[in-house]
Amino acid sequence: MHFPVELTLGQARLPIHLVCEVLAYTLGYRLYTYLRARRPDRISSTQRQWIFVGAAAGALLGSRLLGLLEHPAELLHPPGGWLYYFTNKTIVGGFLGGLVGVELTKKLLGVTASSGDLMVFPILLGLSIGRLGCFFSGLSDGTFGTPTSLPWGIDFGDGIPRHPTNLYEILWLGVIALLLWLLERHRSLPDGRRFQLFLSGYLLFRLLVEFIKPAPAVVLGLTAIQWACMAGLGYYIWLWSQNTVVHQANITSKE
Repeated sequence: MHFPVELTLGQARLPIHLVCEVLAYTLGYRLYTYLRARRPDRISSTQRQWIFVGAAAGALLGSRLLGLLEHPAELLHPPGGWLYYFTNKTIVGGFLGGLVGVELTKKLLGVTASSGDLMVFPILLGLSIGRLGCFFSGLSDGTFGTPTSLPWGIDFGDGIPRHPTNLYEILWLGVIALLLWLLERHRSLPDGRRFQLFLSGYLLFRLLVEFIKPAPAVVLGLTAIQWACMAGLGYYIWLWSQNTVVHQANITSKE
């Protein structure tokens, strides 16, 4: 296989990453509408629309901000000029920024039900398709891993076998989907727990996989993405500890 992989339609060449992104959004949304039609929803359509707006705004800001912090040395001298400030982005920043945007929007609307549980499997599907686009784009995408001598190392076009971190991520997303499906077959999860398990699992993966990606460390040997992942995981550890305290207090009051 030669990278980047090219798609052709007649005389036109289609960017593989864009094609996969369109498929990711399209199929992810189709799965979302299918799942929403099959289960009762405690959130109205109008409230959902505003929550989507909050998620999109937060994801845009978070993705851009973390993308810029990922390479702090380039902030004063951006490659390609001022457009650099609007094109660099990260999925981790998008998730965390979107989480903040959703929670703020729900607070304004007075919504207490989980809005993320319904989105988990559509996100898993869309993210997997999007990562295929990253993989087929080769070196130009910038999401490849460090050089490796392992037998599954892939030459993305520069003659150096590298960790296919895109494929690692797709595999991990499949593991998350399978574990959630098996877990929900045997027990009923609390409202919001499905999204919490998904995002904490994804953040844990990104925290670890960054060690085999050529991203520069910013503080104490960790990249900006790793610090963001640790912040997100820390938030969920605090949230679950608070829920445990409340649960124990309820049990004690009933005794």
